[in-house]
Amino acid sequence: MDEKKRLIILGIGNILLRDEGFGVHFVRWFEKRWQLPDAVEIIDGGTLGYVLLDIMSRCEKMIVVDVIRLSDEPGSIYRFSRAEMETHLPPPTTAHEVTFADVLFKADLMGECPEMVFLCVVPQSVSEMDLEMSPLMREKVPTMEKLLLQELTQYGITLKRLDDA
Repeated sequence: MDEKKRLIILGIGNILLRDEGFGVHFVRWFEKRWQLPDAVEIIDGGTLGYVLLDIMSRCEKMIVVDVIRLSDEPGSIYRFSRAEMETHLPPPTTAHEVTFADVLFKADLMGECPEMVFLCVVPQSVSEMDLEMSPLMREKVPTMEKLLLQELTQYGITLKRLDDA
């Protein structure tokens, strides 16, 4: 069996639904700006569903970047522990409609759920089909970057900025 990565940064969301894809857009952008140590991996989790189970089993810790639908001002950013996040997740569904809550539930059943932190932003638009994020969400990218870098520092991980970023 391969050695587990120390940490995976996972961006999730559907890039077809404008701001719903924030996590994916963010990790793609972040990866081009920072050199990662071997113990850290960035993954575009998109809408992979149960494929994420394999990804979860490959790490000790995971930072998930996603949107969260709360009745708060669009662009508001939150940091949640896994326990805090579970209060905001919908209940598990069926095998035909897989949500991240379903993946977490199954990972727990398998004993493969890593320590997790969620960095989330309240989206402005998720009902409109568009591959581009709204201007408000693009403005939130540097703030999310700062929050992620702070989180990595908490884990004792320091990144080096790429020269062409």
